[in-house]
Amino acid sequence: MRVYQTNEIKNIALLGSAGSGKTTLAEAMLYEAGIIKRRGSVEAKNTVSDYFPVEQEYGYSVFSTVFHVEWNNKKLNIIDCPGADDFVGGAITALNVTDQAVILINGQYGPEVGTQNNFRYTEKLKKPVIFLVNQLDSDKCDFDSIVASMKDIYGPKCVQIQYPIATGPGFNSLIDVLLMKKYSWKPEGGAPIIEDIPAEEMDKAMELHKALVEAAAENDESLMEKFFEEETLTEDEMREGIRKGLVTRSIFPVFCVCAGKDMGVRRLMEFLGNVVPFVSEMPKIHNTRGEEVAADSNGPTSLYFFKTGMEPHIGEVSYFKVMSGTVKAGADLTNADRGSKERMAQLFACAGSNRIPVDELCAGDIGCTVKLKDVKTGNALNGKDCEYRYDFIKYPNSKYSRAIKAVNEQETEKMMAALLKMRQEDPTWVVEQSKELRQTIVHGQGEFHLRTLKWRMENNEKIQVKFEEPKIPYRETITKAARADYRHKKQSGGAGQFGEVHLIVEPYADGMPDPTVFKFGGQEYRINVKSKEEIDLEWGGKLVFINSVVGGAIDARFMPAILKGVMERMERGPLTGSYARDVRVIVYDGKMHPVDSNELSFMLAGRNAFAAAFKEAGPKVLEPIYDLEVYVPADFMGDVMSDLQGRRAMIMGMDSEAGYQKLQAKIPLKELANYSISLSSITGGRASFTTKFASYELVPNDIQQQLVKEHEAELEADD
Repeated sequence: MRVYQTNEIKNIALLGSAGSGKTTLAEAMLYEAGIIKRRGSVEAKNTVSDYFPVEQEYGYSVFSTVFHVEWNNKKLNIIDCPGADDFVGGAITALNVTDQAVILINGQYGPEVGTQNNFRYTEKLKKPVIFLVNQLDSDKCDFDSIVASMKDIYGPKCVQIQYPIATGPGFNSLIDVLLMKKYSWKPEGGAPIIEDIPAEEMDKAMELHKALVEAAAENDESLMEKFFEEETLTEDEMREGIRKGLVTRSIFPVFCVCAGKDMGVRRLMEFLGNVVPFVSEMPKIHNTRGEEVAADSNGPTSLYFFKTGMEPHIGEVSYFKVMSGTVKAGADLTNADRGSKERMAQLFACAGSNRIPVDELCAGDIGCTVKLKDVKTGNALNGKDCEYRYDFIKYPNSKYSRAIKAVNEQETEKMMAALLKMRQEDPTWVVEQSKELRQTIVHGQGEFHLRTLKWRMENNEKIQVKFEEPKIPYRETITKAARADYRHKKQSGGAGQFGEVHLIVEPYADGMPDPTVFKFGGQEYRINVKSKEEIDLEWGGKLVFINSVVGGAIDARFMPAILKGVMERMERGPLTGSYARDVRVIVYDGKMHPVDSNELSFMLAGRNAFAAAFKEAGPKVLEPIYDLEVYVPADFMGDVMSDLQGRRAMIMGMDSEAGYQKLQAKIPLKELANYSISLSSITGGRASFTTKFASYELVPNDIQQQLVKEHEAELEADD
């Protein structure tokens, strides 16, 4: 395989909802390019893309698949992304390392919520978009209706390049209004028969051709001038206008294809090779220092590793993009993130489960290698005098969490190693060992996402695991001031223990003035602040600790011990054992013994005095509240709202966005536990949602009482 230069390389992400036919299209593209001799199928479980056992088990793409085709002296690197929203990490990664998105639309259903999600990601990353209507041979396909929906959702930027003469099982021909030709196919598909447009289609074709010419001209002043003068453009001028329009996202070309019958695929590849922007025409990536990194093969060598695959008999396969310079087989590079040296013993061009050895890869190209010692997803390898690092891929927040444990506790360590290895393959799996909840929690994008993890753990790693609902990280706080004192006294021969602490607790909020006076039971307590510590708690909120002891009642050297006792109780709140937060503690008096007082005595006295005061200070349990955005078809809006109201959600607003309703709400984390399953059930999988932590708020009284009772029962059981 020859070495392709930067100006001969195009990188493309293949996106679409589950079932839109991406894997089938990938097979047809590889077949047309001669990479494979026979097209596989999802049903036969023999496709280049879906080659992992878990994908063949479920019949869905779980991982993105990187492959390439050589076409008209160009190299097209293509990443086939999973369609299910649960595996969105693959799509986001692909969009960040490619320069063009091809979004497939299922000809049976038209634009779906997954289509809109994918489009939203392209919008955020400013990537060009081509829409591809697939499955034109379906009985349910209504092409004109689909195009009308697309224009409603994405606006007049959707411009047809092609349209089918007829859809349904008999589909075998289309009109291309860029080339102004009719394309038709024999039943086996493949090479088209290219003819003049029939007279009965000419009026429609000319109307769409003029719309395309005008859309292409709008992206270049000189083309616009020519269009005004001559009302037409040459094919090359149209291609140039469309390319510029793609780069600025001012045109979204619409193509037709029937990937299952290999009809229209060759023409699509011609367009990708001739018109889609090159790497050099797209905005440059910035490294972590904010410097532009140009895709220049003469620049310093820098590789970004965006994906890790674990393959049987091979181990780790590391996928990278050449951000700058040229990398050659045998090159010695430095890991900018980990400081280690690596030798790129072998380089490969990617072809799904196959790899084609190459001698070198230039800036902008995508490749893979094997048997690296210490490279993880997200790392950069650089040549001499180059220290580039990258952090440009941002993944969405998790939507579904489960506590995980090995059925056989002796396999816990083995399970953790497997989880961390799997996270290299899919960074949207987040593993958390929660000291607070005393659980190992796996966060993912949905129930199917985590079910896939469990399947792989049990079938690939041979470790039986079970999922449980994770505990909720409640918080405790107080709502009023209270006073308490506690004397710790112990005498058991020899030196004894003695410490007495008098303290006041009150709710704390940022910006509060220092306390001056309190009244309890008709008695006034004046506060003279001698020292103050503000502690930002790991779990959020603050503890403010004030020493107001006068007259030497407690020596200053015992204050750190009292604070330690208070912190111990903050870590296991008196009500439910949850972390406490936003409390101000004022130590104003106490007693000590010249012989028996020590740090342990004052730590215990401080801890118990704090617990007693906390319980008298109107203690409340707080729960985590999340901002929720649901994208849902209008038909299901009422059912979704009813379900949310039953989950204690507060509806904050509704809006219409690109053909879908966007519902905004605030919802307790407890009620989100199974929300992805419920939403999928209500909408038939046609809705999606995002969440983001918002704040901690008071739980209702009945729930607080229930939580306190449960904690008391746990303590009794432990005793």
